[in-house]
Amino acid sequence: MVSTRPGGRPTSVVDLFPTKHLAAPSVRDMPEPPSHFRHVIGPGIIAAGVGMASGEFILYPYIASQVGLVFVWAAFVGLATQYFLNMEIERYTLATGETALTGFSRYWRHWGLVFAIMAYFANIWPGWATSSATLITYLVGGSVAPIAIGILLLIGVILTMAPVVYQALEKIEMVKVAAVLLLIIVAAVAAIGASAWADVPQIVTDAGLPHQELGFALLLGALAFAGAGGGQNLCQSNWIRDKRFGMGAYVPRIVSPVTGHPEAAPSTGFAFEPTPENLGRWRRWWRLANIEQLTTFVLISFLTILFTSLLAYATVFGREGLASDISFLQVEGEVLNETVGGWFGTFFWIIGAFSLFAAALGIVDYTSRLGADVLKTAYLKDANESKIYFALVWGLVVIGVVVILSGLSQPLVLLVISAVTGGLMMFIYSALLLLVNRRTLPEEIRPGVGRAAALVWAFLLFGILSVIVFSQQFQNLLGG
Repeated sequence: MVSTRPGGRPTSVVDLFPTKHLAAPSVRDMPEPPSHFRHVIGPGIIAAGVGMASGEFILYPYIASQVGLVFVWAAFVGLATQYFLNMEIERYTLATGETALTGFSRYWRHWGLVFAIMAYFANIWPGWATSSATLITYLVGGSVAPIAIGILLLIGVILTMAPVVYQALEKIEMVKVAAVLLLIIVAAVAAIGASAWADVPQIVTDAGLPHQELGFALLLGALAFAGAGGGQNLCQSNWIRDKRFGMGAYVPRIVSPVTGHPEAAPSTGFAFEPTPENLGRWRRWWRLANIEQLTTFVLISFLTILFTSLLAYATVFGREGLASDISFLQVEGEVLNETVGGWFGTFFWIIGAFSLFAAALGIVDYTSRLGADVLKTAYLKDANESKIYFALVWGLVVIGVVVILSGLSQPLVLLVISAVTGGLMMFIYSALLLLVNRRTLPEEIRPGVGRAAALVWAFLLFGILSVIVFSQQFQNLLGG
């Protein structure tokens, strides 16, 4: 039941929400959930599609090429941890229509801005655009810089011209996921031999932490950021809201300033009284949201990591001199051309180039979404959120172009900021999610002991990882 005032007089659900910095939400009934599961599919696929980048195509395959399959277990642990994080982020938005950042900002006005700035800084280096451009050069030749600039400009145009941005993003990421799954199916038949399949049990029987060969920073980074990581997890709020999950059905979506129809978005959300009818709808929504996240984000991400690791293991395991950057994929593609046929290496590069392009698109989207939501909610309440979003989109595009034209090649400082910032964000918001969901939401829909324990685990995991990565990177900067 909702808490009571002294004397036993019941309070409204809105009285649970801190109102020092933001107005109380309005009260509405929980909308009816859809009758078919297919109507909620989307946010988890976007999360998998955006996150399906360096970890799936570079990091885990590189680890497999060096030490075999002994570290694939880490992908499962990382994804399981992120599943519980994502669901607690979704819990708040399902119940309120507000993003998790808005929930944080109710306790301290600037929490949202802190996370938005951290996400922006973590993504200043246009790594996915340049990675996609690099794979394109393997296919058609040319120079990476102009191709990467073209990709950034194309991303800006796509996000600007889409009438409803979420719908365009969902379609693109679904195509990407389908393409990657096609690659997995073809690779399983044509490129992964019997000996590699026979070694799959090593994932469990020989599981280990090969830090002496590869270093703690690389391995712990892979453990932490399998699937997504950093600000991307927070954007689950924005994506499920635009998909009309739960109370998000009452909140207008981000639309194009050119082709869309502007709507006046409220600065705060909505809450439902915990009546039997509303709680019944909530339970159905919560069940659908959990299934959607498990069967899309977790399952697709793990299968991708497993099969790309197997593909690297079957083709280049033990090869000397393999780079740990994007050029690793050139060697793998060449080996695939030699062993399977010229068509397969080309196919591999095409899927990789499109995959990294779609990741870059999603990264620009989620970084700008987080910033626009925070600025609209806490600072620019009379402004149009869509216009703020597109200003941030083009700001990232312009910064990326400047970085590329300056000739910087993965500058160390930017990479350190990105690595440390992502882990630090997850460390902090793991604790904030526990605070917000246990204090703000009605008792009937708060996380139970098991879910709370998962948040504590995430807090400890990412806290330890942040300390280790920061320590190692700081020593590297000092030449130690």
